[in-house]
Amino acid sequence: MASRASSKSSSGSSSGFGSFVLGFLFALVALGVGGYCYLKFGKPPVAAADPAFPFEAQIVQVPLNARIAKELKQPPFGISEDGFEAGARIYKKECASCHGAPGQDTPYAKWMYPVAPQLWKKHTKNDVVGVSDDEPGETFWKIENGIRLTGMPAYKHILTDTQMWQVALLLKSADQPLPDPVRKLLEDAHPDPVRLAH
Repeated sequence: MASRASSKSSSGSSSGFGSFVLGFLFALVALGVGGYCYLKFGKPPVAAADPAFPFEAQIVQVPLNARIAKELKQPPFGISEDGFEAGARIYKKECASCHGAPGQDTPYAKWMYPVAPQLWKKHTKNDVVGVSDDEPGETFWKIENGIRLTGMPAYKHILTDTQMWQVALLLKSADQPLPDPVRKLLEDAHPDPVRLAH
């Protein structure tokens, strides 16, 4: 009697486990098929002007921040007017067309995905200007490596480490009064606005 009861309970638990595994596999297949159909026949957000997936920005930030924290470097030199001037010349040539200049936003930046931050403008939520609240090493990392699936290119094969640090230190001081020659270089940095047909 006892052996029959124990064999019934063990066969019942194994069939319950088998049902769970089959249900799990079915759910995976259904998710895969549903995802494929959505990507093939739906309207996933692939255009720059499309709204993002829910929590997309937050999900992307986690590995980005972890990688930057792991590879963060310290500036090899301090700030100086000469360094700022050199950084402003590089910024004018390489960065202003997407990230704007003091008092001059780039009109098409808000239609990029993700939006290209205007690095001389105060944030809407606080008084921080651009990335002046970030460590220079974080800005250096982004300049050096770029950010995948955005318009931000990697400059490590275009600029020297010194040039990238000059730009990073300049942007760290974006919320501070800059020497007149530096301010003049930056104010002349923005190209003529692009005229769009309506």
